[in-house]
Amino acid sequence: MDLPTRPLGRTGMDLTHVGFGAWAAGGGGWAFSWGPQDDQESIAAIRHAVESGVNWVDTAAIYGLGHSEEVVAAAMEGIPEADRPFIFTKGGLVWDETDRYKQARRVGARESVKAGAEASLRRLKVDTVDLYQMHWPADDGSPIEEYWGALLELKQEGKARAVGLSNHNVAQLEEAESVGHVDSLQPPFSAVKRGTAPELAWCAAHGTGVIIYSPMQAGLLTGAFSAERVANLHEDDWRKRDPQFQGENLEHNLALADRLNQMGEKHDVGPGAIAIAWALTWPGVTAAIVGGRSPSQVDGWLPAATLELTEAELDEVSEAIESTQAGFGPSRPPR
Repeated sequence: MDLPTRPLGRTGMDLTHVGFGAWAAGGGGWAFSWGPQDDQESIAAIRHAVESGVNWVDTAAIYGLGHSEEVVAAAMEGIPEADRPFIFTKGGLVWDETDRYKQARRVGARESVKAGAEASLRRLKVDTVDLYQMHWPADDGSPIEEYWGALLELKQEGKARAVGLSNHNVAQLEEAESVGHVDSLQPPFSAVKRGTAPELAWCAAHGTGVIIYSPMQAGLLTGAFSAERVANLHEDDWRKRDPQFQGENLEHNLALADRLNQMGEKHDVGPGAIAIAWALTWPGVTAAIVGGRSPSQVDGWLPAATLELTEAELDEVSEAIESTQAGFGPSRPPR
């Protein structure tokens, strides 16, 4: 299936509006897992997305402490080179092998960043990754110039086709840009978490591609959640501890999901597709990372790859956000 694409900044890569996110594919047994997963089901979901026209897959070294990258590599086996999707991964988080639930350290030291990238290439079974990003700003005292310089070296060495930053703010983007062009940014952005709108605007002005993550707010906007389901989440599922899944936040978010579901009925799609399509309307956004643990979950969000909302519908989403008091940040993209 041919799906519409958008250019990822100046990288020369054109991305389908949605890409497969392999966070959950990392499986259970680590601090930010989505609970136990079936590797074969994860592989089937990735392949189904690719066969449906999705042309990029996002993963990270930290997902499952390396396991997600291995699952992505397994999913690529048997797919002809010409038909393979772009593969994106992230690094800079260093975990403790003796305590899988211990918070990973955000390390920006040049040699650590480059060693982490080499390990990702081995797990992915590739010589070059299409996009390599620093997952979080370093907190080990390493300046941005050091770790961003390391990523630029990876690009010069042919280990990465493009390099970018994830979870960095405007000031940090400016600092990195002064060293070398930032090819991409990966920020959280959804109808619930709208606080990174300034970063989207910066990227639009600087030729930096944007791949947002959690556009359905970790499943809250899919229409599949209820207070009961949240209570019954696996103890190993990070969402059980997330503030957006608790108390008044949960009530507001579920109310918004219900409003999006009403909109989705007009298009014969679920609320998740509306949520993704809404996020994709923001200036600067190239595409959205969407997770899936089975082929049927992929089918649930795939319509967002082609769905376009009208100005009136954007107004309707804005009114829904404001009336339900869900989340924070601007409720509508600029007209």
